[in-house]
Amino acid sequence: MRPLEGLRVLDLSQQRTGAQATQVLADFGADVMWVEPPGGSGLRESNAFPFYCRGKQSIVLDLKATEGGDRARELAAVADVVVECFRPGVADRLGLGYAELSAQNPGLVYTSISGFGRTSPLAGLKAYEGVVQAKIGAFKAFERMGDGDRPPFVAAPWCSFSATQTALHGTLAALLERERSGLGQWVEATMAQGFAALDTWDWFLDLITQRFPDAYSQQNAFDDGIPASPIVYMLLVAITRDGHWLQFAQVAPHLYLGLMKALDLTWMFTDPEWQGIPLFPDPERRLAYMHKMQEAVASKTLKEWQEVFDADPDVFAEVFRQGAEVLEHPQLIHDGQVIEVMDQQRGMVRQPAALTDIKEMEADATRPAPELDQHDGWSTTALPNRTTNRSTAMPLAGVTVVEFATMYAAPYGATLLTDLGARVIKVEPLSGDPIRGIMPFPEVGGAKVMQGKESICIDVTKPEGLAIIHELVRNADVVLSGYRAGVPERLGIDGESLRSINPDLIFVSANGYGEGGPCGNRPAFAPSIGAASGVSRANVGMNVQQSPGLGADDTLAGAGRLFSASAIVQAQADGFAALGVTSSVLLGLLARERTGTAPRIASSMLATAVQAMAEEVVHSPGEAERPGVAAELRGPNALYRIYDARDGWVFLAIHSEKEWQRLVGVAPFLDKLSSDDRFAGLKLRRQNDSALGEVLAGIFVSADQDEWEATLTSVDVGCVALSTQRIERFFQSEEIGRASGYVVEVEHPTFDRHLRLAPLVRFSRSLTQAKAGGLAGSATDDVLSELGRSAEDIADLRAREIVGG
Repeated sequence: MRPLEGLRVLDLSQQRTGAQATQVLADFGADVMWVEPPGGSGLRESNAFPFYCRGKQSIVLDLKATEGGDRARELAAVADVVVECFRPGVADRLGLGYAELSAQNPGLVYTSISGFGRTSPLAGLKAYEGVVQAKIGAFKAFERMGDGDRPPFVAAPWCSFSATQTALHGTLAALLERERSGLGQWVEATMAQGFAALDTWDWFLDLITQRFPDAYSQQNAFDDGIPASPIVYMLLVAITRDGHWLQFAQVAPHLYLGLMKALDLTWMFTDPEWQGIPLFPDPERRLAYMHKMQEAVASKTLKEWQEVFDADPDVFAEVFRQGAEVLEHPQLIHDGQVIEVMDQQRGMVRQPAALTDIKEMEADATRPAPELDQHDGWSTTALPNRTTNRSTAMPLAGVTVVEFATMYAAPYGATLLTDLGARVIKVEPLSGDPIRGIMPFPEVGGAKVMQGKESICIDVTKPEGLAIIHELVRNADVVLSGYRAGVPERLGIDGESLRSINPDLIFVSANGYGEGGPCGNRPAFAPSIGAASGVSRANVGMNVQQSPGLGADDTLAGAGRLFSASAIVQAQADGFAALGVTSSVLLGLLARERTGTAPRIASSMLATAVQAMAEEVVHSPGEAERPGVAAELRGPNALYRIYDARDGWVFLAIHSEKEWQRLVGVAPFLDKLSSDDRFAGLKLRRQNDSALGEVLAGIFVSADQDEWEATLTSVDVGCVALSTQRIERFFQSEEIGRASGYVVEVEHPTFDRHLRLAPLVRFSRSLTQAKAGGLAGSATDDVLSELGRSAEDIADLRAREIVGG
C-alpha cells in the first residue's frame, strides 16, 4: 500500500505551485482530479507538463458557470483535500472557498497557495515567480551575478518550489492531525514565505551588523571581482583544459588540504611568500592565489580530473550542468531518480522520479499526464461520518524526532517540524555542530537551524554515549540522519541498528547524494549541488564563456558569476533540500499512521534540487529548449523581464492574452502598441520579441517605478517596482512583514530579543509555535534526567567527556 492510497485530491490550481504539490500526492498514491478550464490549462504548454501532471485525472469545468461550479462542489464534497492557487478572495467569489466547502465536508483539508497571503497588503499582486522575487528583493540579493547597479533577473524557481513544499507540509500535517480529530482545516502557504526558508544565516548576520555597526560589517565573497573571503577558495570555481566549468566543495579543513594536494599546491603552506594562506589582507595576493588555483585546474582535462576524484574521496567537483543533461548525473541514475514516462502527446519523456524514496512503500511516478478531460469520475456518495474532536493542538503534538545532522539542509528540515509541534532532540558532538561557529560572531551561523530544538551533546563514538542514543531512540518516532553514506553504519546509528531497538521508528536519511552509489560518500555543499542540478546555469544562462583556453581574466570573471549564481546565503540548494526533508518526514509519519508500517526514507539534496529545476531539465523528444535569460540578465522575453524606469526598475509579467489586452488599454502603451501589426497576436509577439522589448523599454523609462506599479496593478497587470532593499527589510517591515504575519519576536541566549520568521504555514484550527534557538548541550541534563540518570551520573558522564553542555 502506498502512503496516500485511498485519498482523494481535487486540484483547482493552474499554476506550478499547486500542480507540483498535487503531483507529489499522486506519486504516493492519492487519486488526484485536476480541474482545467475550457480549452485546457496553460500548464499544458510547459516543457515540464508531463512531470507536473503525471498520474492525475483531468476534468474540464467552467468554474464561473453554474453547472461547472456545482460539479466542482460535488467533487469537493467527497474529497479529502482541495488545493487552490487563486488570489485571495477569488475562491469565495466562485463559491469554492473554505467556508462553503467545509460546511458540506467537515473532514476536508483545504490548501491555499498564494503569492503573499490573504492578510498581506500585497495580497492582490499576481503570484508569478518573477513578480514575487522582484517585490521581496530576491533579484537584489543576486546582484553580484550581473553587471552594474541593476539587479539581474533570477531564473531559479526559489519562490514557486518552496511554496510547493510548504503547502505540502501543511497538507500532510493537517491530514495527520485529522487522523486524531476527524476534522479537516484550512492550510495556507505563500511564495514569499517559502523564499524566506532558503536563507542559511544572512538573517542573523544582518541582525549583528545592525546592532554592532562599528564592530561588524558584512563582507562580500568578491570585492571588485577579487576574492575577499577564504570561502571562495574552498568553493573553488574553475575551468578545465577542455572547457568544462567545475564547482569544488572543500569547506572542511581536511577537504581543503585534499584540494591543495590535488592542485599540487601544498608547497604554498610552507613558502614564506604565501604565509597565512588562505587569509591574505593584500588584494593582489588574494588575486594571485586564485589565479594559481584556477591555472592548476586548467592544467587537466575533465577526464583527468575525474581520475583524481576516483582516487581520493575527499576531493570532488561537480560539472556545471544545464537543461536535460542534469538527468544524466550518474548519482541520479544510480538512485533510480530518473525515469521515462510515455506521454500520450509527446512520446517518451525523461523526468525526475518521486520527491523522496520511501523504501517499504515505493511511489508510482510512471503514470502519464492525462489528456484533456480524461477522467474516470468519482462517486459522489456522501462520505461516512467521522468521530470528531475539535482539537486546537499543534499538528505534530506528541511526535519526537532525534536528529543526527550538521550544517543546514537536514537540520533546518527538522526546525520546520518544531514549528508544527514536534519535539526535536538534536544530538551534537561535544564541540557542537560546526555550523554554530562558521561565522565570526558566536551562534550566527547556526541560530536559524537550532530554533525550537533541545540540544544534547554526546560522544557517540564511545560505548556509553552510544548506549544513551539507544535509550533515546527507544521512544522516538523519527530519526533524521544527515551524515554521508557509510558514516551512520560506522557509528552504529544506522537505520537497521536503531530499528532493531524500535521497530516503529521512521528512519530518514537526508544527505547530499543518497545512500551509496558513485557520489554517496562525497562531500556535498549547496554550491556543488547548485552546479549539478542546473540552478547555477539557469540563473546565468549563456552569460559565461565556456571554451578551452580561457585567459586568466575571463576565467576569474566567469567563476565570479557562476559562484554568485548559487552560492549566496539568501537562496541556495541547501534551502530546497531542507524543505524536501520536512516533506519526507511528514510523508513517513502519515504513512505509518495510515498503514501501520514505519518506513525507511532516503532524501538527498541533489534529488530535491532537480525536482525544483523540473522546468529546465524536463524535455520531450523534438521539443525546443526552454528560452534562457538574455545576455543582459533581464529575463527570457519581452513580456517577462526587467525594464528601466525613470528612477529605478520594474518587473513586467504577462502570461495571457487577457493580460496583454489590459496592458495595451493603458496609455501610453495604447498609442505605441495597439496599432502595431508586429504585435497583433501571440505568434507575432514571439516572432518580434526583440522589437517589442525595445518599444516597452522606451515606454517604461518615461515614468517612475512606483507610478508604473500603481498604474498597471490597478488594471490587474503583473508589474511591480523592483526592490533594492535587503530581503530582511521586506520581512521585518511594519507595513509589510509584520502586517502580513511573517515574523514573530523571540528571546535567544546570545541575541536577546529578536525577530525570527513565523511558521511558514498557517492553519485555521491547529496551533503552531515559533521558538528561539538554544546553545549546544543546553538540554543535556534535562534529557538525561528523563532517561533516569541521576545528577551524580550526569556529572560523571560529563567529567569523562561522554556528554557535554
